[in-house]
Amino acid sequence: MFNWFASLIPVNQALLGTLFTWVMTAQGAAIVFTTKSVNQKFLDCMLGFAGVVMIAASYWSLLAPAIKMAQGNSLPAWVQEFCVV
Repeated sequence: MFNWFASLIPVNQALLGTLFTWVMTAQGAAIVFTTKSVNQKFLDCMLGFAGVVMIAASYWSLLAPAIKMAQGNSLPAWVQEFCVV
């Protein structure tokens, strides 16, 4: 399956990727519109998972690159996260 996808031209790859994400989003929305009530514990788990994803994204997208760029300076890298030098 991967070889077939890799053999496509980039425009078709982008189209299929976009369609895939659209279908997954539509399925998620359909689940929301077709259910009347959801277990509170399940909602709490989903909220916790979303929080963990956002914390991970903020670390790997913002903090880790900033610490890497700050290495080699006079202050420790973690200090430069909180100060403008």
